[in-house]
Amino acid sequence: MKTKILVLILLSCISQNLFSQKKLPVIRATSPIVDIREDNKLYKKAWNIVPQEKLDVYTTSGKKVTFYTDIDSITFKVEPQKNYDFIILLNGKDSARTQIKYQPSKLDVLKRSGKYNYSDNSYTPKFTYQSSENIELQKIRKELKLDSIAGKGNELSQIFNLMHWLHNLIRHDGNSSNPASQNAVDLIKVCKAKNRGVNCRMLAITLNECYLAMGIQSRAVTCMVKDKNDNDSHVINMVFSKDLNKWIWMDPTFNAYVMDDKGNLLGVEEVRKKLIKNEPLVLNADANWNRELMQTKEGYLYNYMAKNLYRLQTPLMSEYDAETLKKGKEIIYVDLLTSDEFEQAQQKKEILYKDINAKLVFYKLSNPDLFWEKP
Repeated sequence: MKTKILVLILLSCISQNLFSQKKLPVIRATSPIVDIREDNKLYKKAWNIVPQEKLDVYTTSGKKVTFYTDIDSITFKVEPQKNYDFIILLNGKDSARTQIKYQPSKLDVLKRSGKYNYSDNSYTPKFTYQSSENIELQKIRKELKLDSIAGKGNELSQIFNLMHWLHNLIRHDGNSSNPASQNAVDLIKVCKAKNRGVNCRMLAITLNECYLAMGIQSRAVTCMVKDKNDNDSHVINMVFSKDLNKWIWMDPTFNAYVMDDKGNLLGVEEVRKKLIKNEPLVLNADANWNRELMQTKEGYLYNYMAKNLYRLQTPLMSEYDAETLKKGKEIIYVDLLTSDEFEQAQQKKEILYKDINAKLVFYKLSNPDLFWEKP
């Protein structure tokens, strides 16, 4: 008797499942390539139909999404907390169960971040900037002919000339391994000798040393995502302009800098605030990746950098060979966190390398006034 009941239950579940599948909307296709429109933006060849997948999920932050096959289409008005299932029937025989699922945009995630705590004085960092009189920085200035590259113009023209030069000199390769010696001269040499590129961190370190060698105070800033388990990040330079009396954004990977709608140059903190407040931002027209792919404000700022401006990190001492790990060396970083993350974070963290008696130290703070303190 029990066996019969179980069989009936299973048959009931199967029939209900088949019935629910029959109720799913179906669109037809003879090509596996699908175009997708999110709100008013059309993405050509954005999706591949894969019948072998049990459930193929497309995530979106759009309010209205349309899938276009070569012969059919389907549109959904998307709401948070809801999933939208349908079937794409490829060549009349292969069924691909597909789901549209809402996911907040990178900008939405940034906008929902916690606030900073401007009264936080639990750690007061003393940021330092190595003098251009340092013998190693003088060597960089001479060997790389930085005076000629920077030119004889004003301070801002020199800042721009150095970034454009480095961007054009070394290609970006996000999958490359870091050379053992991480200073400007050695990084450029290894790239030329092996015809290779480096990641964004090595580019920012190289540009930082070039600025310091020319007497321009700057820091490399690691821009990180919300998810601490996500290793994706981006490293740019914050450069202090004495003429403007402020920090400005310089990104050698994308040859990028950012302005407001009046053409005023902005720093990292200002860009982050304007993204959160929906205030106008302007990306320089010649921003690009490896001189191949031009960058747009939407792609670079509202998607990529919005994702990477959740947490920020910078070395305490901006100097030659700052990140080359050597015997007996201590490298100190300062992290800027929103107050909600700060309360959960370990205020000081150390990573020891016993084999070479070296140490990485990470301090946390939630006061942006301390993090962005002027030199």
